Amino acid sequence: MFSRKHPLACWLSCMLSVFAGTILCNFLLGEPAISVFKNSSSLLLATGVWYLMFYLPLDLPYKVCKFLPVKLVLAAVNEVYRCKKVHDGVAHASMLYPTGYLTMIIAGIIKGNGEAILILLERLFRGVWTPSAVECMQPSFPTKACAAASIIFVVNKKTNLISAPSSLVYLGIAIFFVYFKLSSILLGIHDPFLPFENLFCAVFMGGICDALGHAVPAVKGEHIPIKVDSTKMGRLNLGERRIKELKLVTCD
Repeated sequence: MFSRKHPLACWLSCMLSVFAGTILCNFLLGEPAISVFKNSSSLLLATGVWYLMFYLPLDLPYKVCKFLPVKLVLAAVNEVYRCKKVHDGVAHASMLYPTGYLTMIIAGIIKGNGEAILILLERLFRGVWTPSAVECMQPSFPTKACAAASIIFVVNKKTNLISAPSSLVYLGIAIFFVYFKLSSILLGIHDPFLPFENLFCAVFMGGICDALGHAVPAVKGEHIPIKVDSTKMGRLNLGERRIKELKLVTCD
């Protein structure tokens, strides 16, 4: 097993995954990326959970975290903390760049879901190179949700378009995160943004024109070859389950 043969690489990979948002956000905002490790209590907590998750006999912590009631509680707490990280990222960037609205949004996204962005480096520590797993190519729902939350926080902070109190906006976004996380676990609703994305692409990104272009030759009886990339068939995107459970327990 990898964790037995390469404990240092396993630990580095887990720490990078746990603190990915803060590391990358600090780096992009011109602050020391390694300053995230100055909090010894957080580092010791993450290290302790890492050790229990990978080295306790019979995989008891992992099995407990996978038990549905415990998993739901940990997921809800993690999403509440994700909302806090997005808010902190936007607030931090707004202090450094008061008029950099895009910078605030990017900081909120990275702070809230930095693990998905640094997953290439995190896997590289374990000797796995997956260049196709780039978050900007196929954004996951947490990334999209962090982007939407960052935009709302920026609009609420910098404009008067939202008349509700900031605390109520924060509560609404936290409920949004928790609701869709629990929905993905219990109901299998993984990406509620997908229908709106398909509609937007069809209207504004040339989807209707492409569909009409493919329909015209079909009406004339012309054969349209279908290209199949055999190199992509049968490949599964395997998630690092234990690292995700570790992130849920440490809430970072």
